[in-house]
Amino acid sequence: MPKRILKTQWILLGLLLFLLVPIKAFADAAVGQMTVTLGENLTEEQKKMLLSEMNAPEEAEILTVSNEEEHKYLGDYIPKRLIGTKALSSSAITLEKSGTGLKVDSKNINWVTDEMYVNALATAGVKDASVYVTAPIPVSGTAALTGVIKAYELSTDKVIPEDVKQAANEEMVTTAKLGDEVGSDQAAALMTKIKEEMAANPPKTDADIRAIIESAAKDLGITLTDEQLQSLVDLFKKLKDLNIDWNAVGGQLDKAKEKVTAFLKSEEGQGFLDKLKDFFISLIDAIKALFS
Repeated sequence: MPKRILKTQWILLGLLLFLLVPIKAFADAAVGQMTVTLGENLTEEQKKMLLSEMNAPEEAEILTVSNEEEHKYLGDYIPKRLIGTKALSSSAITLEKSGTGLKVDSKNINWVTDEMYVNALATAGVKDASVYVTAPIPVSGTAALTGVIKAYELSTDKVIPEDVKQAANEEMVTTAKLGDEVGSDQAAALMTKIKEEMAANPPKTDADIRAIIESAAKDLGITLTDEQLQSLVDLFKKLKDLNIDWNAVGGQLDKAKEKVTAFLKSEEGQGFLDKLKDFFISLIDAIKALFS
């Protein structure tokens, strides 16, 4: 066969293979690319306002999140009346270079904190991204996670399993509820601490999970009720059964870890450490008294 014909055949084969590979997959993983999600029930004016607030470029891909999707992922964890009938929460996710970790900023979100989003997104497998969550009016923020995960899947051409998405939403709601009772910063710090310990010492049994949670709470000076403790055990048992890569999760939590450090350095955290020190001093004095 003449070399010219052979060369032409190879060129045609190469072009065919190129066309068969989804071109979108190459573009989707581009660092700096922004994908936006807008609530389905926003007015046109609200959409323009939020896009401007996000500094969304004209080429940004825009997805719509419906109220039906919100109910799908939240219906098992919070009352339907709290989810409501309108999808308003919106978000923007920008891919960052490998090793950057997760960063979340928000506006008009009054229940879910930035650190709670970071923890839940890390659990879902979202990595190396800057996320902005917003709404035209104050909202709880629970519905926003659905949009962020949806945007991440599109921008990276990765599919996150449905059971993992459900678990991430459950984690977010569980943490927010715990935050109502022990403080939002404390609840987020506790979740981060638990995940760090699970990465360092992967639990094999339910008893191991309980011990990790109790130890993390003790380290942070957080007193959990039996109900709160059981709720966390149930959650992390579910996450354990999903074979979450805790080392990968931990690598995304730098911002959340800062909260743990900040809490321990805070007046409240230092107060706990002082009490702990006084307890041991008293214990030592009591032991000395027995032998004097």
